[in-house]
Order: sequence, then C-alpha cells, then structure tokens
Amino acid sequence: MTRRITIDPITRLEGHGKIEILLDEQGNAQQAFLQVPELRGFEQFCLGRPAEEMPQLTAHVCGVCPAAHHLASVRALDALYGVTPPPAALALQRLYYDLFIFEDHLLHYWYMGGPDFIVGPKAPAPLRNILGVLGRVSASLGARILSVRKEARDLMAAISGRTVHPVFALPGGCSRPMPVEALAQLREAAPRLVQFSVDTLESFRAAVLEQREYLQAIGSEVYRLRTHSMGMVDEAGRLTFLDGTLRVVDTAGTETLRFAPADYLDHLAERVEPWTYAKFTFLKSKGWTGFTEGDESGLYRVGPLARLNVATAMATPLAEVERQRLFETLGWPAHQTLAFHWARLVEALQAAERVAAAVDDPLLASRDVRTVPRALSGPAEGVGVVEAPRGTLIHHYRTGADGLLTAVNLVVASQHNAAPVQVSVRKAARGLIRNGVVNDGLLNQLEMAFRAYDPCNACASHSLPGELPLVVTVRDARGAVVEVLRRRVPEEHP
Repeated sequence: MTRRITIDPITRLEGHGKIEILLDEQGNAQQAFLQVPELRGFEQFCLGRPAEEMPQLTAHVCGVCPAAHHLASVRALDALYGVTPPPAALALQRLYYDLFIFEDHLLHYWYMGGPDFIVGPKAPAPLRNILGVLGRVSASLGARILSVRKEARDLMAAISGRTVHPVFALPGGCSRPMPVEALAQLREAAPRLVQFSVDTLESFRAAVLEQREYLQAIGSEVYRLRTHSMGMVDEAGRLTFLDGTLRVVDTAGTETLRFAPADYLDHLAERVEPWTYAKFTFLKSKGWTGFTEGDESGLYRVGPLARLNVATAMATPLAEVERQRLFETLGWPAHQTLAFHWARLVEALQAAERVAAAVDDPLLASRDVRTVPRALSGPAEGVGVVEAPRGTLIHHYRTGADGLLTAVNLVVASQHNAAPVQVSVRKAARGLIRNGVVNDGLLNQLEMAFRAYDPCNACASHSLPGELPLVVTVRDARGAVVEVLRRRVPEEHP
C-alpha cells in the first residue's frame, strides 16, 4: 500500500511550502512534489491603484528581495511614462542594487544554504542554521559574517531611506541624490566588501570543494537537472542585473533566444495547476511538456547558475576568474543544482567589485537625479525587468488615461524556477528514499534540492486555481461543534 511522507513546513526559505512524497510497496519514492499553500494575490489588489504607487507597494511583496521589486517596478513605470532617467540616477540605482545583490547572496549562503555544508546535512536540526555556522567557523570570520552584512544594509538605507522597503526610486529617476556622508562611508567600506566576498569563496572551497563527499553529491544525478537557462546580459554578453537583454541557451549552451525584456510575452507563457498557488512558466517555442527535463522540454531555469551559463563573461575581473574555475570543475554549461550556491558567491564577488569601482564614479556626486515625467495622454503600458537574486523578475503594467492600473502581471524568479524545482525534488526523492529508510538527515538532503534555488514562495504565489478552499465551523452557544462545512479545491498532483 502506498505511503505518504509530508515535510511541512519546509525550512530555510522565504514563504511557506510543503513537500509530499508518495512511496511504493517497497518503500521507494515513487512521486514527490512541492506545494505552495499560501496565496498573496498582489496582482489582484494592485488593480485600480495609481501606477506611481507600485514601487512602494510591490516592495512589500517580499521582505527578502524588496529592492528587486522596487527597481523592476520603477523600470516598468519609466517605460509606461516614456521617461529616461538621468545618467546619475541610473548610476545611483546600480550602486544600490549591487549592494543589495551582495547582501542578499551572502545572506542565503551563510544563513540559508550554507549550514547544509558547513554544519553538515545530517547534523541535528537545531544546528542547521546561522548559530550552528557561527559555532563552526573562526570567531573573527563569524563576527564579519554579521558585521559586513550590516554594513551593506546600512549603506542601502543611506541611499534608499530604509533598510527593508526602499522609497528612493521614482519614475524618471531618484527622489534624492547620493548623500555626501554615505559616499564617504562607501569609500571606507568598499574594500572590506570585496575582501569578505573573496574570503567567503575560500571558505566555500574548503568546506565543499575540498570535501570528497560534497563533490560527489554536487556531481550526482540526484542533484542534476538539464534544462534551458535564461538570464540578462549586456551588449558585450556579460552578466548584468539591470538594463540588459534576456538570453536563453539550451542544455548544450547554444543560444536559442535573445529578446528585449518588453517582448517577454512573445517567448514565455504561464501555466496554473489546481494543487498550488504558484504559477509555472515555460518557453512558448517548446510548449508545455510537463515536469520534464532535456532540450525538448519547455522548462528553463533562472538565477545564479543559469546566469553564469548564459553570460559570456562576468563584468569584473575577480568574479570572471572564479566563474572560469567553476566551469573548469563542473563543465559548461553546468546543470548541477547544488552549484547554484557556488554561482551565487561568484555573483556576490562581482557585486562587491562593482561597488568598489563605483566609489570613483563622478556621477554619484551629481545632483541631477530625476527627469519628471509628463502626465499620461491616454492608456499606457510598461514592462520592467531586473535580475533579482533568485532570477529574472518581470513587472508588466497597463493603465487607463487616468493613470489607474487596469492590468498587472508580476512574473517572479520563483515562478520561472517553479517547474524545475518540482523535477529536482522528484529526482532527489527517488534517488535518496529507498526501501522505506527515512530519517531527518535524509529529508534535509531532499530539501537541499529546492533550497539551492533560494526560492521565494511568497513572491511566486499569484495563481487563483478555481475556488479558494473554505472551511466553516458552526458551534453552539457552549462552543461545541455542530457542523463543519467544507469547500475544497480538487487535489491533483504532477
């Protein structure tokens, strides 16, 4: 008789989720899927609001990546109003975003994903967290893990007005120039950010790449998924997080698509399933092929590893050396899911290098940081795309002549990765769960298959599959249950 294993809640990610695993008669994993049971519905309650509210409103979609939503929204509004920000505004936004990428990537490595490597995937659950990490690394490194991230966040707050939910970017630029004191703080802090990125990569090499067990896990079929890759590149083909072109390569690294972000609907489509509130995206040229991998599949991945696969080079020298090291070790393009962690640290190093280079940019001292847009003369439409830490983030707005939103579509990184995550979880379950042997350490190894993506289920939960489940409990005057009425969404599994 088939047995069911439920991991609820799954841990060390943003948002809520659970994994259901079905076992066959022999106790082997037959099927597994990750279900997102929460609904945020941001697209729906944005309708009817003034478009200019969106950068502040959508920054509250997620407390981990508000900067990504903030700048994607502003870019959508720049397109909608037909306004071009001054060069100084773009320079300030790039600096802010590099600080964000640096801080967010290191948050995931040290706090979310890193404990599986530094403490160990089979370590007791109470130790698989930042406290366990701090207990394993040197006291000096542990202190820097906490202090450097705070330093980056303080710089972000100095630029944007707040640490978590920024308020500085507006249609046409920024609300204020770079504060003089923040520029001085940046010059003093930048070398430390670069050095910490370098030291984190050294720690990763010692904790993971020099350990035979981890290298075998990274290279195993359990944690390998062959799909297309998508990411943003600049005119030279180098990795960029803002203001580039979207490029797609197949499992062999051959370019199959390159398109302007505004044309995303010509190439990408979304699909809903009744058993989750997360949407699934796929390549229109391939069509929906189900939860499958390979060149004929319509699935693709986004995020750090996908971006390194897509880019011809990093934008900074130290990061490019590390990118080459990654591919020399794993092959190109790399499809090893656990290598997302390595790629994430390569991107953090690029972000730190770019921050260090920005201290000499004369544009940061400019006071000309906004071009005020003109009022709309009729219905308008705009698309804004950035590379969030977790992958490509798309904001698409339509308004009437009054500037009120009539349509909103947010396609977040965890939607692009949602279907590949399903396949990754299924492959990991089938490879790890055999003969009914199940324990906490093994289930954590299964969670590692999704944790490498650094998913944000809060951002991804946009779908309204049929009717919302509803439970009404009727009680009498004494509180005793008289009747329970239920309306359920039909349960189907991939």
